[in-house]
Amino acid sequence: MLAVVLALTAAIGYGGSDFAAGLASRSAPVIQVTLLGSVIGGVIVAAALPFAASPRPNAAGLAWGFVAGLGGTLGAFALYLGFRNAAFSVTAPLSAVASAGFSVLAGLLFGERPTPLALTGIVLALPAIVGVSASAGGEETAEGTPAGRQAAGVVYGLVAGAFFALLFIGLDRAGSGSGMWPVAAAAAGEVVAALVAAVAVHSFVLCGGRARLLAVTAGVAGAAGTILFFYATHQGFLAVTAVLTSLYPAVTIVLARTVLGERLTALRLAGLGLAGVCVSLIAVGGAG
Repeated sequence: MLAVVLALTAAIGYGGSDFAAGLASRSAPVIQVTLLGSVIGGVIVAAALPFAASPRPNAAGLAWGFVAGLGGTLGAFALYLGFRNAAFSVTAPLSAVASAGFSVLAGLLFGERPTPLALTGIVLALPAIVGVSASAGGEETAEGTPAGRQAAGVVYGLVAGAFFALLFIGLDRAGSGSGMWPVAAAAAGEVVAALVAAVAVHSFVLCGGRARLLAVTAGVAGAAGTILFFYATHQGFLAVTAVLTSLYPAVTIVLARTVLGERLTALRLAGLGLAGVCVSLIAVGGAG
């Protein structure tokens, strides 16, 4: 049960981070928002490190953590590129379902065996993710989008999901023997990836005003999500915690409804309801 609570709280962190970063990206370049958010996230992790780290970090744990951080940032870049080529309702659910699917497959390959009830919840979570991620009719759609760009959006969505799965798998394989050192390594990986991207496109101008505040918020929420997922995945199965955390689009949708007044379609409401059912099944079936 603790793993379920931690994973769902991680989903809240990631969903809030995506919402804040999305708003910031409307008035500032994506790379600047990502870089600032990564740096702030690193500061948060560094501040928490003395309270939850072993005296000596494990080399393998650090390596897996760093790889996880690279996966998180590269996944974000792929997701944003997908948004530029296809509708949000195409790229976002594909990335979430892909990250959950790849993580479940990895968990099963690692020998995890969730209970039948938990497996049922995992299966139901995939269409729930699609439902809560689907756009409303009045939002950006793929109508009029050239077939080539639409296909590129699909590919970017799947690539983003694969990288997000790498984030989840890396944090899981890092183990818990070194405390939060792997999370610190992940934060370092995120900053490195964002910095390399900024160097590549010569984008170093710090975003200002409201965008800066939103980027900072995204960094804090994202760091909280990563820390919570790290502990969740070592309290339960990766196949369970990754799927629950991949429900983060529900949090983004609720925030968009509350803050921006975006309407909830019947499909989104159905997705939210199905998400509640899958969470209940996983909680009853046990998180491992």
